[in-house]
Amino acid sequence: MGLIELTFIAVALSMDAFAAAICKGLCMKKNALKNTIIVGIFFGGFQAIMPLIGYILGTQFNESISSIDHWIAFILLSIIGINMIRESREDDCSCDVDYSDSSFGMKNMTLLALATSIDALAVGVTFAFLKVKIAPAIGIIGAITFILSIIGVKIGTVFGMKYKSKAEIAGGVILITMGAKILLEHLL
Repeated sequence: MGLIELTFIAVALSMDAFAAAICKGLCMKKNALKNTIIVGIFFGGFQAIMPLIGYILGTQFNESISSIDHWIAFILLSIIGINMIRESREDDCSCDVDYSDSSFGMKNMTLLALATSIDALAVGVTFAFLKVKIAPAIGIIGAITFILSIIGVKIGTVFGMKYKSKAEIAGGVILITMGAKILLEHLL
């Protein structure tokens, strides 16, 4: 898998974190740099760690399912992509939630970062099947998610919810497209 494909996957994976960052920014009373950086570190860090965990798990099963790994990659990426598109239609960001400084604490941010990075675990399994070099992959995923999360907080404070669903749809379409590309490369 090349740099372009990894970058597209990283952007797609970061869309859940981006949407959550918009929600964080939407309800912040002020755009505090400290809280913005916290969001970026948590989301970027978890988006990097989860594919590594998935990769480690995937390598345990690689030999036994190598003949169908491209189908697994296609199915996992498609399911994640379809789910992202479905979630784009939900309005799950509300200012009823406490986005004060206390919501940027370790517990709250860990739970939110974990929730937005579960998809990355499945992608990590796919990376193992495709024998992707994991170190550069998680570096790219973490860095792009960090940057997009910071941008998301800023967008949330300035524009609100206008771009949240569009970002999730774009992420879903990218993942489905990448899954189809992987499948076609192995079948043709």
